[in-house]
Amino acid sequence: MTSPSPSLAAATAPSRPALARSGSPRFDLYSGIHKAMRSFMAETLVRVGRIDVADAADRGQALVQLEQLLAFCADHLRHENTFVHTAIEARQPGGAAKVAEEHVEHGESIAALREEAAALQAAPEYAAAALALRLYRHLALFVAENLQHMHIEETVHNALLWQHFTDAELAELHGRLLASLAPEDKQTAARWMLPASTPAERAAMIAGMKAELPPEALLGVMVMLRPHLDTAGWAKLANAAGVSTQIGA
Repeated sequence: MTSPSPSLAAATAPSRPALARSGSPRFDLYSGIHKAMRSFMAETLVRVGRIDVADAADRGQALVQLEQLLAFCADHLRHENTFVHTAIEARQPGGAAKVAEEHVEHGESIAALREEAAALQAAPEYAAAALALRLYRHLALFVAENLQHMHIEETVHNALLWQHFTDAELAELHGRLLASLAPEDKQTAARWMLPASTPAERAAMIAGMKAELPPEALLGVMVMLRPHLDTAGWAKLANAAGVSTQIGA
């Protein structure tokens, strides 16, 4: 696992979101997906930490969730490299170099965690407890590194994006990124992003989905989300979507 980013200290001063000339917040490529990643990472770390290695089903379920997280992280690296870093480098050469180096390290960490997960899956019970603890600790380091890394992206990289791109250009870039995603990837992102977002953010995302999805597909998204929201949060989301709070009950 890599050491914490040395650039963190330079970017931890309190800051306010950049504002457009109208006074409204700038288009933020990172905020929503990073909320999803933080939630996915936190829940998976806790899940791995409580594995019952004597229970083959529990061990397998935890490792399936871990692989889903690692695949999500690997895809996220690829999307940022392809779309966001390319855009930054086109207008400020070298601007994405430091974060790109960290992406290489994160890819190596993902591969290492997958190897440890495979070893735990195949281990006899007498050896599994030690391997599970090792995996948990290394996953915790990976999560810690990513939390720092995402902060840098949301401050340093956003500053570059807001300096060199208009909101319309950023929205177009975001649209191209979304268009590159497979339907199952969009569903995974929605599953983690919406529950991790504020009610206002959820309402905005659902409004976008309503404009793009047929009604039955939107209902499918709502049914998927319901178990992951509390009663108040679900009622607000259902109201924003214009559906009954009883769907999926």
